[in-house]
Amino acid sequence: QVQLVESGGGLVQAGDSLRLSCVLSGRAFSSYAMSWFRQAPGKEREFVATISRGGGNTNYVDSVKGRFTISRDNAKNTVFLQMNNLKPEDTAVYYCAAENNVWASRRQSDYDAWGQGTQVTVSS
Repeated sequence: QVQLVESGGGLVQAGDSLRLSCVLSGRAFSSYAMSWFRQAPGKEREFVATISRGGGNTNYVDSVKGRFTISRDNAKNTVFLQMNNLKPEDTAVYYCAAENNVWASRRQSDYDAWGQGTQVTVSS
């Protein structure tokens, strides 16, 4: 049973930075491609970023390109989301997700496990 636990959310001002972390337990972390999704109030959950199993490939939604960076440390079973120059429209609950594959898709139904989410609030 794969379990994911996110941390690092909080309340920040526009222009600030945050780093989210997500630890996977229960299975071999290196077997999973990892992604971050987010859900803003009143909106559907959307894809944010993904990183391949080996860490060599990443992909981002256009709205965060150049501001967010996804990375992983396979020795620590952890995936990170570094968020710089945060904007009020980045306010959402952020979820990490794991897909048992070399490369993860943007289709939420493909994922094998989800974390409980961590709140990010950006004030203007």
